Amino acid sequence: MFELVEPIATVTFSEVPTEEFLALGMRNYWDGYFAGRAAPLGPVPAEVVHAVFYNFADGEVARHIPWVWGKITPQEAIAVRERGSAAALRQRIGELADSPGLVRVADLATRAAGSAPPEGRALYAGLRALDVPEEPVARLWHAATLLREHRGDGHNAALLAHGIGGTESHVLMALSLGMRAEEFGRIHHLPTAQLAAVVDGLRGRGLVDAAGRFTHAGREIKQRIEALTDELAAPAYDALSADELDELAAGLQPIAAAAQADDD
Repeated sequence: MFELVEPIATVTFSEVPTEEFLALGMRNYWDGYFAGRAAPLGPVPAEVVHAVFYNFADGEVARHIPWVWGKITPQEAIAVRERGSAAALRQRIGELADSPGLVRVADLATRAAGSAPPEGRALYAGLRALDVPEEPVARLWHAATLLREHRGDGHNAALLAHGIGGTESHVLMALSLGMRAEEFGRIHHLPTAQLAAVVDGLRGRGLVDAAGRFTHAGREIKQRIEALTDELAAPAYDALSADELDELAAGLQPIAAAAQADDD
C-alpha cells in the first residue's frame, strides 16, 4: 500500500503546487513545502514543526517557519496545496481522472484514511481535522496524503523507539540504497563536519563500519524500524474488508503507475 499511495500523495511536491506557492510570494520550493505541509498544525513555531517532521537537520525549519506565515495564512496554504496537488494529479493520470473507477478508489481510500487511530500522530490528526474534498481527484489525493502522513508519524515513532535521530535516519536510508551518506539528496548539503559527526555517532554505536558502510547490527536495526513502521501503518486499513482492500489495491495500481511515470 505504501508503494501505491506514495506516488499519489507526493504530487504535492511537484512543479504545479510549487508554482502556485511561488505566485503567492514564497521565495523557493522549501517555503512552499513547509507552508503546505505544516499548515494543518496551525501557525506553530519552528521548534514544533521541527519536532513533528522529525527528519530535518537543526535550523532547516527555522529558515522558513514562521517567515511563510507573514506571506500566507495556514488556511490559505491548505487551500493552495489542495488545489495545486489535485491539478498536478489530474495532469499526470490523464483520462483516469474522469473514470468511474477513480471515484470508487477515492471512496475506499477515504474510508481507510479517516478511520486510522490518531493518538500520538500529530500531523495525521491535523490533516484529519480538515474538510474532505468533494471532487474525486482531490479526495483521492487527500486520502493518500492522510495515509502517507499516518505512516510517517508511525515511522518517526519507530525511529524514536530505536534511538535513531532524523539525520541519522537519512544516513541509514542512504546506506540501504548502497550510497554513501554525503551522496544522499536530503543530507548532501549539510556541512561536511556536521554530517561526519552523525556518521561517527552511528559508528560508535556499531551501526556503521570504518568504511562508512552498514554493519550487521546497522542493517538489522534498519530492518526492525521498517517492519515496525509497516505494523503501525496497518490499522489504517482495518476499516476495509479483505475484498475491499484487494479492490483498493487493484484500483490504485494504474493511478499510482501513471503518477509515478511522470517522475521517471
